[in-house]
Amino acid sequence: MKRNVMLVVFLSLNLILLQGQETTFYPDRGQQWEERSAESFGLSNSSLQDAVKFALANEYSGDRDLRRAILKGFAREPYHELLGPVKKRGGPAGMILKNGYLLASWGDTRRVDMTFSVTKSFLSTVAGLAKQKGLIPSMDDKVADHIWDGTFEGEHNKQISWAHLLQQNSDWSGSLWGLHDWADRPPAEGGIDQWKNRELREPGTVMEYNDVRVNVLAYSLTHVWRKPLPQVLKEELMDPIGASSSWRWFGYDHAWTVIDGLKMQSVTGGGHSGGGIFISAEDMARFGLLFMGGGKWKGQSVISEGWIQEAMNPSAPNPNYGYMWWLNRKGPRQWEGVPEHVFYAAGFGGNFIIVDQKEELVIVLRWLEPSQVGEFVAKVYRAIP
Repeated sequence: MKRNVMLVVFLSLNLILLQGQETTFYPDRGQQWEERSAESFGLSNSSLQDAVKFALANEYSGDRDLRRAILKGFAREPYHELLGPVKKRGGPAGMILKNGYLLASWGDTRRVDMTFSVTKSFLSTVAGLAKQKGLIPSMDDKVADHIWDGTFEGEHNKQISWAHLLQQNSDWSGSLWGLHDWADRPPAEGGIDQWKNRELREPGTVMEYNDVRVNVLAYSLTHVWRKPLPQVLKEELMDPIGASSSWRWFGYDHAWTVIDGLKMQSVTGGGHSGGGIFISAEDMARFGLLFMGGGKWKGQSVISEGWIQEAMNPSAPNPNYGYMWWLNRKGPRQWEGVPEHVFYAAGFGGNFIIVDQKEELVIVLRWLEPSQVGEFVAKVYRAIP
């Protein structure tokens, strides 16, 4: 009888230990990431190290002086200039997490750098938080019902919903902060006059990557929240996940609006003309870990799982794009050798937050040559049996 009782206790203790190994690690504010070996999760360490070597050998080829890199990268845009803060970048860096535990890292993961369009995924999340708070009942609501100052006036613009802005298929027409929608990433052919006078497409039918329209979303959300979006992000998300105090979110130097008698900056959704979110790889990893865990941090819901599912629905005109998150679905941007359920935030210069909820993986990349990112991620997945 005693032997049976001892056997039950022994098996119970082992079960508890096994369960403990499977739980997700969520670091406290300022806490070092807890490391685990790849082998402890049944993964190939040699394959992961091969991926790390690949990342270090394929640094983004653009200038480390990002002023020069930005101006060169967007040289064909008429009237393009730097309007917000820009910071010289560091070298390649990154992290690979499994169940929140650090399997591999390289470079300076605490260095604060620009993230360019990775900012868009943070902006999308601020929209999700607005829905969660009841400030926006549905992403299918027309933005003109909330923002009536002329930004969405006219037969075309009044049809635009929050979802259209989030999916970048609104074809919003106008100017914001002196920047014209038609001057952002215009087609190489046709000339300015033809592009300025183009026929507008029905919202929701054609995707066009356009930072002016993204900044219109940021402006609109600022008025819905009635306070600066960096403050919203800090209070509603970054503080609950224990992010450091080093990240910043900038707008253009002249992008100011007045709400309730208070002057506040309207931030940008990227660093296209300067600005956007400046952040460390470790704080990016926290953001990715939140999404990996279905919006929960240490059991507490920060962003609803329903919002994450909504944000990852592919848009009608582009199967690889949801609410400012890229999706590894079948389409022109699919990475070979990487599961279709993977989603990611992506920015100029090879900045990425890659999330796999099923495998419980988070990968953060800084300054990896963009054309090589798919091969890097495929190398990581070769480590999984």
